[in-house]
Amino acid sequence: MAIEIKKNGNKIFAPLIGKELICTPEEEVRQEYIIHLVNKYGYSLDQMAQEVKVNNSKRGQGKARADIVIWKTKEDRNSDNSPVIVIECKAEQITIHEEDYYQGYNYASWAGADFFVTTNLKDTKFFRVVKGKMPKKLEEVVEIPNATELFDKKKIEELLTKTKAFTRDEFSKLLFKCHNIIRNNDKLSPEAAFDEISKILFMKIRYEREQAKTKALFSRKEFEDLKSAYEKITGKDSLPFYQHFFEKTKEVFKTDEIFDPNDSIKIRETSFLQIVKELEKYNLSDTSDDIKGIAFEEFLGRTFRGELGQFFTPRTIVDYMVDVLDPEEGEIICDPCCGSGGFLIKAFEYVREKIERDVQKQKEIIKELYFGQDYEKLPEKKQEEIAKRVDDLFVKLNFELDIHNPKGRLKTLSYDCIFGTDANPRMARTAKMNMIMHGDGHGGVHHHDGLLNVNGIFDGRFDVILTNPPFGSRVNKTLKVTPSDVPNEDKIRFYEDRYGSHYRQTVVKQIQDWATYDNGHGKSRGKALLDIFDVGAWSGLTEVLFMERCLNLLKPGGRLGIVLPEGVLNNSALQKIREYIEGKAKIINITSIPQDVFIASGATVKPSLLFLKKFSEEELATYQKITEETTKEIKDKYQPKLDELKATFKKEEKKLKESRSAKDLRELKKKYAEDVRQIEDLIAAEIKPLVKERFDYPIPVIEVEKAGISSTGAPCENELEEVAVEFRAYRKKAKLWAEPRKETQYPVDDDGNISRLQLIDGNIVSEPEIFYGAYAH
Repeated sequence: MAIEIKKNGNKIFAPLIGKELICTPEEEVRQEYIIHLVNKYGYSLDQMAQEVKVNNSKRGQGKARADIVIWKTKEDRNSDNSPVIVIECKAEQITIHEEDYYQGYNYASWAGADFFVTTNLKDTKFFRVVKGKMPKKLEEVVEIPNATELFDKKKIEELLTKTKAFTRDEFSKLLFKCHNIIRNNDKLSPEAAFDEISKILFMKIRYEREQAKTKALFSRKEFEDLKSAYEKITGKDSLPFYQHFFEKTKEVFKTDEIFDPNDSIKIRETSFLQIVKELEKYNLSDTSDDIKGIAFEEFLGRTFRGELGQFFTPRTIVDYMVDVLDPEEGEIICDPCCGSGGFLIKAFEYVREKIERDVQKQKEIIKELYFGQDYEKLPEKKQEEIAKRVDDLFVKLNFELDIHNPKGRLKTLSYDCIFGTDANPRMARTAKMNMIMHGDGHGGVHHHDGLLNVNGIFDGRFDVILTNPPFGSRVNKTLKVTPSDVPNEDKIRFYEDRYGSHYRQTVVKQIQDWATYDNGHGKSRGKALLDIFDVGAWSGLTEVLFMERCLNLLKPGGRLGIVLPEGVLNNSALQKIREYIEGKAKIINITSIPQDVFIASGATVKPSLLFLKKFSEEELATYQKITEETTKEIKDKYQPKLDELKATFKKEEKKLKESRSAKDLRELKKKYAEDVRQIEDLIAAEIKPLVKERFDYPIPVIEVEKAGISSTGAPCENELEEVAVEFRAYRKKAKLWAEPRKETQYPVDDDGNISRLQLIDGNIVSEPEIFYGAYAH
């Protein structure tokens, strides 16, 4: 028989105690989870206990009490036999991070339990307990046994082996199953079928986010109940409910511009309901990122293999390029040709891991501070008080890692630091979904021509750019900037508020000027896209234009990693392009990789990975000074020759004018111009290598034979991993770019309030800030 929780203000009925208690948020979670254990799993109250004291606590472990413990039977509990499950509870608003739960895992391991559970009601994770040793990483499993299964050894073993990897594969297979439903029922192409699954995933995410408090899933039953209510109000002749539901979803994601205003669901309702039914077991807000993210990537890779393979940079290349550029917290990152979002996702995860490590380090500092050598000598009550204070500080620190906390470090990374565009609407939508599946950062991704500014993507803004632009295609000379490329007034106001008056006065004005450009003859309206780039005078190749575009987007001193056809680096026809780039940035690494790596993605040219650092203001001034001085030196060297040539020309010109031989005069002028051009070519040819010699720096050129992927797409040896380690040591020693020492401190006052303090090179750069405050409560 189901039991319910009874609330009266901050009082709550505690089932195991049988009376009302005044509860903290954490204790309230514990009582609600006990009810859940009874109702869902069939456990009885007499086989459970709360706040079970353990005896092997060590200094630095905090309070030695497990929140909830479950035994097979009441008799096992009374006889102090080993329990089956140990459960650790945290307050509902706290995001769970597994490193917080090694303490609870210690209890489970010591008690001889098979399963360890962490929960805050919104997010529950199950772990297997590895007997006899402490693992370096907790092993997450799919589920715990119910009351009946506790006595089934085979079932227990099955649950202990049904790990997260199993769940990931299961989710991936489920996505393929949904894909096949559409292809079989609605006869859509693989790409079109994927579009429809994306729409349903966005609908599911939207609904489950809105229902976070009630924890309602986007299930078939839930959908049909909503449909029934809708039809009672609107009648059956109105817009079909599943189309109406999609319209609501489009409205929620309107600012993201991922759906065309006229877009609709293009499959029949029976197919839609089948897919909703298949997906209903997963709450996409709660399912861990490394399950749904990797599963979604696998689904993408297999769905788009072939026709759209160019949108997927191989994972080993992505990992290497991010590792080489080593983005830091607070740096703003962009990919102007983001495809399916591979670089953005990796950069997001890479920086997120740094933040998580730092927060964990802060927790260790707090433990050392409060669980000192005298801790064990204190009375038990005092130990409990200290442990409670430490737990409270950990709870507050966890707000830094809550993606929904507007003041948290993870939210800042997600919302303010990750940006991308793709000109293909399907890929822009895919990148957004891919990022949501990996933990977010999708808000800065747009469907837009990557060569033009949009919203937060404009010149001089980024610290790091990672990209794999399209190869081989050319921008047509007739392609122009048009008024449709200018953001509307609502967007201008929104982004002006976010980025300041500079946005309207510079970014928007530039696009407006290009869109209304007139060539002076009344024949052209709108500037040619090629003409807004310096290199457009020499080449219309997209990869060439994107090199300049990326350098424009970077701040002085910013870093660029770009995948290019090897010809860009060694083709004599592109010499001017290389000289242009070398006049804007330092080459910090050229890595040549085997063509095999990209063959599986459909590439037909051998690629190289080029890493640049845009000149700092000081480097640019030095380069310009060297160029000016060298130019003057070489021009002075050839000036006598030019003067002599001019004098001879004037003398001959005078004679021919007297003889009135127009033809000979034309020939003379033509020869003089040719002679001058030859000398000017000599001057230019001497200036470039001399400038290079005088602005000299070493350029690491690396060639690898194995880069982790064979020509068939199968895994193979990956030399890039070792190269990345070696390069990191080299660039730190060579100080290839400025790396100020950033530090975040968390001072605690006498009342237990903790604030964030940011320092650079030991200097405080921000006032102490409370980062949990109103959001926490």
